[in-house]
Amino acid sequence: MDITKIKTLGELKKNGYITTSVKDEIRNNLIKKIKAKETTFPGILGYEDSVIPDTERALLSRHNILFLGLRGQAKTRMARQMIQLLDEYIPVIAGSEINDDPLQPISRYAIDLIEAHGDNTPIAWLHRSQRYGEKLATPDVSVADLIGDIDPIKAANLKLSFADERVLHYGIIPRSNRSIFVINELPDLQARIQVSLFNILEEGDLQIRGFKLRLPLDVMFVFTANPEDYTNRGSIVTPLKDRIESQILTHYPKSIETSLAITEQEADIYDDQLQRVKISDLVKRLIEQVSFEARGSELVDKKSGVSARLTIAAYENAMSAAERRAIINNEKQTQVWISDMVGIIPSITGKIELVYEGEQEGPYQVAFNLLEKAIRTQFGLYFPNPDSLKKRKTKGKEQQAEESPYKAITRWFDGGNHLDTFFETKDADKIQLLYKVDGLHSLVKKYYKSADEKEAALLMEFVLHGLAAHSLISKKVLDGKIEFKDLMGSMFSMGSESHDDEGFDEIDLN
Repeated sequence: MDITKIKTLGELKKNGYITTSVKDEIRNNLIKKIKAKETTFPGILGYEDSVIPDTERALLSRHNILFLGLRGQAKTRMARQMIQLLDEYIPVIAGSEINDDPLQPISRYAIDLIEAHGDNTPIAWLHRSQRYGEKLATPDVSVADLIGDIDPIKAANLKLSFADERVLHYGIIPRSNRSIFVINELPDLQARIQVSLFNILEEGDLQIRGFKLRLPLDVMFVFTANPEDYTNRGSIVTPLKDRIESQILTHYPKSIETSLAITEQEADIYDDQLQRVKISDLVKRLIEQVSFEARGSELVDKKSGVSARLTIAAYENAMSAAERRAIINNEKQTQVWISDMVGIIPSITGKIELVYEGEQEGPYQVAFNLLEKAIRTQFGLYFPNPDSLKKRKTKGKEQQAEESPYKAITRWFDGGNHLDTFFETKDADKIQLLYKVDGLHSLVKKYYKSADEKEAALLMEFVLHGLAAHSLISKKVLDGKIEFKDLMGSMFSMGSESHDDEGFDEIDLN
């Protein structure tokens, strides 16, 4: 039988409906999902062995929850997914502002309606998607917003005294009765506002303007907070924190693989972009490595954190940089080159908070440095680490020349040659440029025999960037191009370069 066809209180009673609290609903449905081996929080990656088990334990215990963690750690998403643990529909008194249970009404409106109509009291059915309330805590949030206040207009229209319960205007928490209610960034709530939540959490009742109300609200509370907030903007008052039964610590992805999966899942890429632009696993890993480098950098504020949104935005910008170049060159297909990674710099600068030393460096320089560190780290996973070769120099010059696979490349640059890769160069032209460097193609083919022409070309470009990151050749990011030279020649020319052109931009990464 379709229970939503039941329209009156009498029909509901005859059907044998039993009232269940929201926390019991979540508990019962969670048990069913666990027994059926279903994923309880789909799309939440990297928390399978940490946050999700902790959350499941808290929900089985029927606890209110505080998710504590840095920005971009899926705290709110975890809360929103709890909606799927609610029953699909529940009955409510038709017209009730606070989702009154027909079998256990608590508002004056619902009680009066049942007294007037008895078993003929009309009921409605509330879908689980409507049983979720969320409020971002800001310093201007008032008790009236959360709890409620007297409505003088309602009193005037109904010709009621201010002492009558029917003149009350309920806040967002009473309106979330029999639902999940989330307060994001809890420490941003003023202390006196936090105090107003004490009774609701402990006894489930509330007080509005001195009314002797006892509304046993049925609410599952989820709070989120950033540890930084405890010192910078506010704190959670101790008695409130004591009433939140489970505090769950969230974290950033612990591996590149997890971070890759999150970015792939969350990046908003159009189908026509995917058809036109190919992005290699190498470039994807470089993008993810940037966020790992930022989280470990001394120039970035660790207390603020580096959100997963950095890599998502960077991925989208890398794709768009390649797409823009293909549109300019009227190319039907292209790939994301290493040089296109310059296009992700705006995604980095807006997503990191710098400490004093970082501010002195400047956000753009810090962003370029993080990108260089990412290239340096990943380079050692694809090709022999130049640093480990340097350590073996004591074995003799002749032996070192045989061991170093990069000797032919660095010798080519030492001979006065240089290579300019323009950001808007056609793919075919870029490939031709890369083949000019002695030893570059043979090096790539030595380690990646099965790579096709475009894959090999991307790896060739990666080698140049990797050698520059290890200070074996020079690399400068100029307006519209990246210039590779020999290291010593570049150092000697730094003092004599002309800067006559106004607006000329140069970043030396060596």
